Amino acid sequence: MKVYLLSLGAGLLVGILYSLLGVRSPAPPVVALIGLLGILLGEQIPPIVKRALSGRDVVSFIQTECSEHVLGALPDNREKDAT
Repeated sequence: MKVYLLSLGAGLLVGILYSLLGVRSPAPPVVALIGLLGILLGEQIPPIVKRALSGRDVVSFIQTECSEHVLGALPDNREKDAT
């Protein structure tokens, strides 16, 4: 979670700097980001269909491999315990 907050903070600082300098952000418009999300989700459809047709478990595949591919490696709760 700490990495995500640091990333957000860095993005906010850069956004403020861009605004003060009067520079437009090079970030893609929301439409492009939604298109990228569609690509990530669409990549998961063929493996899910193949698993379903072969009678293998689909739910655990979605919860593990698909979610990690789409969302990235999420923070582990065990990190809190170590600090």
